[in-house]
Amino acid sequence: MVNLAHSRRALDVQGGVEWISLKFHRVLMAQPASKTNPLDPALRDLLEKARQAAVRSYSPYSKFRVGAALRLTNGGIVTGTNVENVSYGLTICAERAALVRAVSEFGPEIRIAAVAVANLNGAASPPCGACRQVLAEFVLPEAPVVFPVTDGMRTMAFRDVLPLAFEMKLK
Repeated sequence: MVNLAHSRRALDVQGGVEWISLKFHRVLMAQPASKTNPLDPALRDLLEKARQAAVRSYSPYSKFRVGAALRLTNGGIVTGTNVENVSYGLTICAERAALVRAVSEFGPEIRIAAVAVANLNGAASPPCGACRQVLAEFVLPEAPVVFPVTDGMRTMAFRDVLPLAFEMKLK
């Protein structure tokens, strides 16, 4: 059995080495793709909007173009794309860009009913840990999250994508 808590891989980034945790990545990639359960039309449309957003990605360093689309409980659909920065650490992912836009347009009371992630590189790209945690404050636990994996697309309920989200009870 692989100790997922300590799984890491090095990524050579223009002469520097960054470590990327594979803790959740391996868990998600180990599950079979949902090829027998095609996307419902609403999720398929949301995924297409995520693909359209990926076209507008600013990713001159990695060339990894990602788009996200959020369907809100009020019926609104908001998209975002990744925006890189030469420092890499200040890069914003598509999922967080879409969420920031949703709050800016509709206010902090928004709730997310579905999430779609797409990339134009043909690679797996589940939401990263930071995106999962930020989405957790606004997404319904049962909201479907669709994203590309190595052998197709995967759809999971958000509660399964981030089963142990950090919570703070202030009251």
